[in-house]
Amino acid sequence: MNNDIKGSLQNFYESHHEQGKRLGRSMYQQTRAKLFKQWVGTGHQVLDLGGRDGTLTQYFAEGNSVTIGDVDSNALAIAQKEHGFGIQLVNLNEYFPFDDDSFDVVVMAEVLEHLPYPEITLSEIRRVLKKGGTFIGNVPLAYHLKDIWKVVRGKKLTISSDPTHLQFMNYYDLKELLLEFFTIEEIEVIHGGKKARLFPRLFARNVAFKCKNPG
Repeated sequence: MNNDIKGSLQNFYESHHEQGKRLGRSMYQQTRAKLFKQWVGTGHQVLDLGGRDGTLTQYFAEGNSVTIGDVDSNALAIAQKEHGFGIQLVNLNEYFPFDDDSFDVVVMAEVLEHLPYPEITLSEIRRVLKKGGTFIGNVPLAYHLKDIWKVVRGKKLTISSDPTHLQFMNYYDLKELLLEFFTIEEIEVIHGGKKARLFPRLFARNVAFKCKNPG
């Protein structure tokens, strides 16, 4: 990728995170912290892509060797200073600066919806993840009943007020995308209420996923 484009993307996200007060906070923080800690386990080499300043990462870091990969160098500096995590500047839209089969676990939480070419990113995750390794993340969903009703009324479809959201996936879109690269082990509803657990396609607004790398 052209260095000017790299610099522009890095500068954009550094400004976006700082001005949007997105450092030191994490969506559904306690819910995801408990679930991800359970899914990640211990004794692993872990890569957290898009982990910013480590606000969520800290909950599943104990007992693991953790590296955060992000395009925001300011956030990475905070993660290293406050938590002692390994850090690496990474553009998720191109080749990752890691060797094949480097990690036991890759986490990518609240990131997939920001990617212009998610297939490129997922392919790279599979490459750096060991055979049988675990890929964990979560993503907001679109086209649940609330969104469908919004479109019927002629309103613009949005996942949130975040202008960096590029992907508007429904429950089956997400499953289909993940299955191109991984084996899905679990999908857990993060947001959507009790009905979403019974009818995720209709009511789930945010889900977490746990996948395996078939190698």
